[in-house]
Amino acid sequence: MVIKIENENLVVEINQLGAELFSIKSKKTDTEYLWQGNSEYWAGRAPVLFPVCGRMTDGKYFYKNKEYPMPIHGFAKLFEFECDMKSNSKVELILNSNEQTKEYYPFDFKFVMTYELIENTLKITHQIINNDNQDMYFSFGAHPGFNVPFVDGEKFEDYYIEFSKDCLDEIVFSQKCYYTGEMRKLSIPSKKLNLSHDLFNIDARFFETDTDSVYLKSTKSDRSIKVTYQDMTCLGLWHKPRTDAPYVCIEPWHGVPADDGKIDDLQTKRQMIILSKQDCYTNSYQIQIND
Repeated sequence: MVIKIENENLVVEINQLGAELFSIKSKKTDTEYLWQGNSEYWAGRAPVLFPVCGRMTDGKYFYKNKEYPMPIHGFAKLFEFECDMKSNSKVELILNSNEQTKEYYPFDFKFVMTYELIENTLKITHQIINNDNQDMYFSFGAHPGFNVPFVDGEKFEDYYIEFSKDCLDEIVFSQKCYYTGEMRKLSIPSKKLNLSHDLFNIDARFFETDTDSVYLKSTKSDRSIKVTYQDMTCLGLWHKPRTDAPYVCIEPWHGVPADDGKIDDLQTKRQMIILSKQDCYTNSYQIQIND
């Protein structure tokens, strides 16, 4: 089921399957800012990544010497979330652990996704509660795609990502997007990374988050999208490699893919959050529409 929330500025839709953001539409300009999915390029829109980000080598991992399967970006996208609370401008969706989730992940948990409209901003909050009697290991992230262009008459190359710095620490992933441990400096003239389809010829581009927000802007108009991400460990940019895909994903993550060529152990995997039994972890990011 798709749930709608709205205020005087925006109309937002969320699919209960995976608690996935499905639409961000401006009331002022009647513009759809969120990528609407197209299997030619990418059928997704904004999947929620939990309890891992990225690929696991051979689609599996170990925990306490037992092997478990794990889809790319985790299993949350496969499950229907329950609607726990809804008002005109806010909705709270919940996934509780069950027999099916434990086929992938051996923990008792409660995962709460909250979407709330505040003026021209959508606030998205992840809350993970450890209901188990042991420490819980997880990472999580966001994967929203945005239409580019989002103004008629413009083209993909008219857009750029604006950072608050002119030099970024880029994480070097392998060609299949596994973690290599390598870093390189990427110079961003005038703090602007110009979009081109060639930017994604290999795959995603990922950066350490020593900044807490970026803008998606046009050189031809004043409209923009600002994505603010507190307490995330990296930020990714992606569209389907070697295509003319008319979107870009801006992906705040707390976590990284598996080490290249290694099947991870969950207890030693990089950038995992360790949550004590009966404890709660909360983190949020925001999407601001400026039109």
